[in-house]
Amino acid sequence: MPQSKRFLRDLHSDKIKQICVLVTEDEYVADNQSAQVFAENERVLSSSSMDNSVLDEKTRIERYTSQSWESLQTNPLYKDSVEFKDVFPETVPCELPKEKGTRHEIEMKSDSKNSVMKQWPLPREQVLAIDKFFADRLAAGHVRESTSPHSAPTFGVRKATGGWRIVHAFNKLNAATVPAQTPIPRKDVIIDGVAKSTISSITYLIDGLYHIPMRDGLPVHGSKHSERSDSG
Repeated sequence: MPQSKRFLRDLHSDKIKQICVLVTEDEYVADNQSAQVFAENERVLSSSSMDNSVLDEKTRIERYTSQSWESLQTNPLYKDSVEFKDVFPETVPCELPKEKGTRHEIEMKSDSKNSVMKQWPLPREQVLAIDKFFADRLAAGHVRESTSPHSAPTFGVRKATGGWRIVHAFNKLNAATVPAQTPIPRKDVIIDGVAKSTISSITYLIDGLYHIPMRDGLPVHGSKHSERSDSG
């Protein structure tokens, strides 16, 4: 059997637990910022798939139960929350939100070039999770196949509940875009703003990538999902 086929067979059967790739500095790390991302992802990928930060089954059940609608029945805002229950679904609807006349745009710097970063190898478990995530989103119409000239690496970070959080290394692409004039406030700014308040609320957008459509014909069109996993 050719070595390439034997390698793929062992990789798919999980006999190969770790892969080390040797590359030149000029080939893989173009600047200090890329080096920092590379080092961070080497740390993530070399860590155990199930480390101490992952909650045990009992703790996960207790955590989900404490966040259920039933647990909020004694909350003074329960009645109002139930009235707008459809606004905060527990699962992502298999359809796009209603068109509201707002489409997201990304303004590129005038002297910027195509942002291309190579995908580093990922553990098989992460590849399967990423592929399933985008297959489900594609079937639901939340994402489309990208024709963008830009690309960014994708990897997974283990959640405390045991699943995978899909992460995209957009540092190089972000450096080529014009910063938003209304940036997201920092945590300390938010805390200072509600210091003297008696009631505060936080809205969590589940998979926020599909809530605001991308403008058609955008140069970085669908940049939220123009990344590539190991399987493409």
